[in-house]
Amino acid sequence: MTGNSPSDGATPLVSAFYDRFPYPGDPVQDGPPPGYNWRWSLDDIDSFCRGERRPAIEGMCILDAGCGTGVSTDYLAHLNPGTDILAIDISAGALAVARERLNRSGAHQQARVRLEQRSLLDLSAEGPFDHINSVGVLHHLAEPLAGLRALAPLLVAGGTLHLFLYADAGRWEIHRIQRALALLGASGDAEGLKLGRALLAELPEENRLRQRHEQRWAIDTAPDANFADMYLHPQETSYDLRGLWDFLAAAGFRFLGFSNPEQWDLSRVLQGDLLERAQALSQTERWLLMEALDPEISHFEFFVSNEELSPCSWGDDAALLLAQPRRSRCLWGWPGQRLLDRNLAPLNLSEDQFALLEALEACDADAPGLGDLPLAWTAERRCAVARELLSSGVLSLARKA
Repeated sequence: MTGNSPSDGATPLVSAFYDRFPYPGDPVQDGPPPGYNWRWSLDDIDSFCRGERRPAIEGMCILDAGCGTGVSTDYLAHLNPGTDILAIDISAGALAVARERLNRSGAHQQARVRLEQRSLLDLSAEGPFDHINSVGVLHHLAEPLAGLRALAPLLVAGGTLHLFLYADAGRWEIHRIQRALALLGASGDAEGLKLGRALLAELPEENRLRQRHEQRWAIDTAPDANFADMYLHPQETSYDLRGLWDFLAAAGFRFLGFSNPEQWDLSRVLQGDLLERAQALSQTERWLLMEALDPEISHFEFFVSNEELSPCSWGDDAALLLAQPRRSRCLWGWPGQRLLDRNLAPLNLSEDQFALLEALEACDADAPGLGDLPLAWTAERRCAVARELLSSGVLSLARKA
């Protein structure tokens, strides 16, 4: 690790923990990573946060601040070809796995990737970055706000930061198990892992903590590294929504929205008059209501920026016809009409939607405007179909340079 001493009080404990249990425990394999997550694709991130993507991502700079075993870095490389990626972590053990993962996946043929053992608190000479990914990291610092403030000056004006932080409500049972294991003397080592698994296996079948683990977390924690990360971690902080927003504001960030918006859809839990009442609330109140009603929310994943972003709505036909469309890289089953969308949900394309995408695929590398696609359609028809594909995340649009 660079420097003579760690920048955060928890660094030695956390680094040693992840040397013993490199996380995440996803297997290393040959070839690109399985499936694609749009939250690691700059085109899709821009479309979500800005309503439009920047014309080209080649040469953009990305920071993966806390890359662990390289799962996120692998996706970032494959989904953002031609970019420069700095991936850092405090654990030498996790980075060893990351290096093997990226070498075997071909990530270095997609993007220019640097892997370094460093703390996110010690990057003042780096950047600026167009996008920062920091998933599941800040809540393991002794001072999370210091970590967030360290990231702030590394981001270009109007850049985006994707964060994942623990939520109080959905980790109620996890916190109780953590406290119980600490009282029993379990620590983040092989013996602690043995004690933790024994505890959850030997609690009475009707015990709420055992039931919750078996129903919700047993599959996720099957790998030892994942079990240890959940129940034996030496440093953890979690938040409620109001605390989260205060945390972001203290570092000068603006909340752009949750990157799992389906989780925050009130129609999942309400209907009829109650849903109508809820929909009349402000956006902030709707989020707070969902937090109160859904005890399953165990984490917050979301985008922030250092500037207020005003998403483009593409309501003007003339501007839309000039825009350059691009198909999302995060679709399964293309070419075809029956796809899995960027959230791996079934998506059946209409004949018109499929025809527009085929026309786009037939064009050369110089991306045409929507109005230039080889389709014998009216302008109104082109715009209507493009808006359908835009709303479902199949297309992103850039203003013509």
